[in-house]
Amino acid sequence: MKFQDRNGGDNSDRPQRSSALGSGFVISEDGYIVTNNHVIADADQIEIEFFPGDGQPKELLPAKVIGTDPNTDIALLKVEAPAPLKFVTFGDSDTARVGDWVVAMGNPLGQGFSVSAGIVSARNRELSGSYDDYIQTDAAINRGNSGGPLFNMDGAVVGVNTAILSPNGGSIGIGFSMASNVVHKVVAQLKEYGETRRGWLGVRIQDVSDDVAEAMGLEDASGALVTDVPDGPSKEAGLLAGDVILSFDGAVVKDTRSLVRTVGNTEVGKTVRVVIYREGKTETLKVTLGRREDAEREPESSEDEEDDAPKVTEKELLGLSIGILTDKMRSELNLSDGTEGLVILSVNEVSEAWEKGLRAGDVITEAGQQKIATIGELEARISQAKEAGRKWLLLLVRRNGEPRFVALNLTE
Repeated sequence: MKFQDRNGGDNSDRPQRSSALGSGFVISEDGYIVTNNHVIADADQIEIEFFPGDGQPKELLPAKVIGTDPNTDIALLKVEAPAPLKFVTFGDSDTARVGDWVVAMGNPLGQGFSVSAGIVSARNRELSGSYDDYIQTDAAINRGNSGGPLFNMDGAVVGVNTAILSPNGGSIGIGFSMASNVVHKVVAQLKEYGETRRGWLGVRIQDVSDDVAEAMGLEDASGALVTDVPDGPSKEAGLLAGDVILSFDGAVVKDTRSLVRTVGNTEVGKTVRVVIYREGKTETLKVTLGRREDAEREPESSEDEEDDAPKVTEKELLGLSIGILTDKMRSELNLSDGTEGLVILSVNEVSEAWEKGLRAGDVITEAGQQKIATIGELEARISQAKEAGRKWLLLLVRRNGEPRFVALNLTE
């Protein structure tokens, strides 16, 4: 954006000083302050303006960043005050019920300290992150409220005001506060380590759909289906692609979101019991968790070791035209030399396979939870599923290296 000075000169070539306003709250008498990461991100200087009330003058103190967590949009700051500060405490956000009254405080649109009241509209909202656990409220939240506290009627902080949904940038009664039970754990880690330390299971997962559950013989479409097990804690513990995680450390796994959040909140290095469903029965494995932040910094290595380029063969099956991988195809698809499976050459656009997102270039590496490298092996898996009375066949499909399970109907 270009700014014009009052004499009509163009200042676009001059360095511009910009500032942002947000909210926050003190959580200890020695000056620790919680706010949103997006409020202080990329800031060269941070100043905290206090509103002491009782007719006393405002106080401005410089703050330093102790740590940030972009995943939950939380930042922990610290000021050095001449005297102990008044502070607020975290409450238990899990006790907040839809319909409970809440109060939002902050600095909306730079107008200074203000209060708005409303109710809890919904719980456990997800916006965009893996660790999202938002309280939705209709208490007025506007720009500048970010980082401010959401209080319950006992005066405890049950949320940190973070985002709104609005077509015009102003409050329309749909605001979101990150739940205090998430924030409290993040703040404790930032205070101790200056960074987060989340548990890491080391698997790729997807939700269990109704058709996938039927194809695997599961009674309910719940749990987290393992699509890949790279080097890490789960591989060492014996988890396999195709396992369904039903329970983690004593907690029932409803879906992938609940598993990610539970694992992330578990202590790094802890050995936990993981109950899985494998080949028609349940098993319990012990997994010692790694640290997610370390895993995200390490590039993945290929696990494929063998290279076998069988004779090219094509066939129409399940609405797909498939062929065996050749060295030329592996090169064109940027696959490692040892990758085995069947490549999808084309997809019938009126088939269920098309509706479920399968496309030319996808590679089928497993069928019926068994590895396949030939068309004959795929046909055998189809026959076995039909003989067992199954209506669906579960395929493990990879695209650009990312695996996912797809269940195709065998009765069509």
